[in-house]
Amino acid sequence: MIDKTKQLNKTKNYRKNVAAVILSENYPNKFEIFIASRCDIKDAWQFPQGGINEGETPKEALYRELKEEIGTSDIKIIAEYPSWISYDFPSELALKMKPYDGQIQKYYLVKLNKNAKININTEIPEFNEFKFVKSSDIYEHISVFKRTVYTEVLKYFKKEGYI
Repeated sequence: MIDKTKQLNKTKNYRKNVAAVILSENYPNKFEIFIASRCDIKDAWQFPQGGINEGETPKEALYRELKEEIGTSDIKIIAEYPSWISYDFPSELALKMKPYDGQIQKYYLVKLNKNAKININTEIPEFNEFKFVKSSDIYEHISVFKRTVYTEVLKYFKKEGYI
């Protein structure tokens, strides 16, 4: 018999991660947010994100991950979400991501610098398509399990007057 008390008291294991809400180079004149479709999960659109390596600061990870995932780190950081925010993986993804139960993330609001070139055909492609959308259109694309986090982060950046 399984001891359910131990299961309930289990501390979740979250992978440290950074994520970027990327605004187009036309910000603040035109407000468009970058989203991309993952290669490995059908119809899963998201913001660029990735793990933080040992000894790496979140900002260093942000620049590295953007270069690895979208082919450029030619950005300007506009703001940082004030705390770490976490989400749990859905059960079908949790098996693939073991030993992690989810991710704890540091979010940045960034703007592409003028003439920055996005190239998702990187050494190890994570995305097969990308586009810029209005903030009101994001939820038509984003994976359901990330919507709560995205809503909270975008609401904060809007409340602070950044978007």
